Amino acid sequence: MIENLKSHISHILNETITKVSPVHGGDISTAYKIETEKNSYFIKTNKSSNALHMFQIEANGLNTIGNTNTIKTPKVLGCNRFENTAFLLMEFINSKSPSSKDFENLGSQLAKLHQCPAENFGLNQDNFIGSLPQSNKQHKSWVDFYTEERLLPQIELAKQKGLLSNAECHSGQSIQIQLQHLFQNIKPALLHGDLWSGNYLISKDGTPYLIDPAVYYGHHEVDIAMSKLFGGFGIRFYETYQDYFQPDENTSARIEIYQLYYLLVNLNLFGRSYHGSVVNIFRKYF
Repeated sequence: MIENLKSHISHILNETITKVSPVHGGDISTAYKIETEKNSYFIKTNKSSNALHMFQIEANGLNTIGNTNTIKTPKVLGCNRFENTAFLLMEFINSKSPSSKDFENLGSQLAKLHQCPAENFGLNQDNFIGSLPQSNKQHKSWVDFYTEERLLPQIELAKQKGLLSNAECHSGQSIQIQLQHLFQNIKPALLHGDLWSGNYLISKDGTPYLIDPAVYYGHHEVDIAMSKLFGGFGIRFYETYQDYFQPDENTSARIEIYQLYYLLVNLNLFGRSYHGSVVNIFRKYF
C-alpha cells in the first residue's frame, strides 16, 4: 500500500497503523489486511476509472444485506478515492474452515435473507457480476426479468466476443416460451447474487458473513444454483435450507437454468473453457 494512502486511512480510523499485509484471492482489485494496536481492517484498492463506482455499489450491496438483520456482512467503514486510488475499507473478519454446525447456521440465515420480499424483480440500481455490468431493471414477471436482464445480455456479449454462434443460442422469445412452465408462482426474494464458496466467511466464533454481493430481488433458488456450481457447500447447508424452502418437481431443471447465467458470465470473463457447459444447457432446455 502506498504511504500516502496508508496515512489517509490512518486518519480515517483515528488509529496508528502498525502493519499492512497483502491479502490474496481477488482478481479485480488489490487487497490488504491493516492492523493497528487494537483492531484489524480489510481494504480493497483499485486505480481504474470506474473503481470507485464499483466499490460504492459493493458497499451498497453489503449494507442492503446487513440491514435485513438476517445474516451478517462486514461493516463498511469508508469508500472513497484518495489521489488516484479508489478504496473500500471494512472490518476484517478473522475466519475459519466451516464445521457442520456452521453450514447449518449459514443455511438458516441465508433462508431468512430469502424471506425478505419486494414488489418487483430487480433493484433500484444496476450493479456488477464480477467485473461485468449487471442490469437490474425491474419487472413484475420473473420470466421477463431472467430472460431480458440476465440471459440475453450475456448471450449478446458472448456473440460479440465470438464465443457463441447464433445457431448455438435462441431468441429471447423462444427462451421465454420454454421458461413459462418452469417459472410458476415465483415471488421476489433478496439475493446475494453471486454465492459461490469464495463469497462467504465463517468467523472464528462461528458467525456466517456474506461478502462480494451482486444483490437484487429474484428467485431464491438462484443463490442455491450458484452455490452448487463449483463444488457445493456442506450437506448440512442444503438440509437446513430445505427446512425453509422445499424443492419441487422443477427445482433441478431451474437450478441448471440459473447456472446457465453464471456459466455465460464465466464464458465472457474467462473464455472458451466454459463453452461446452453453456451449449449443453441450451440443448437440454431450449
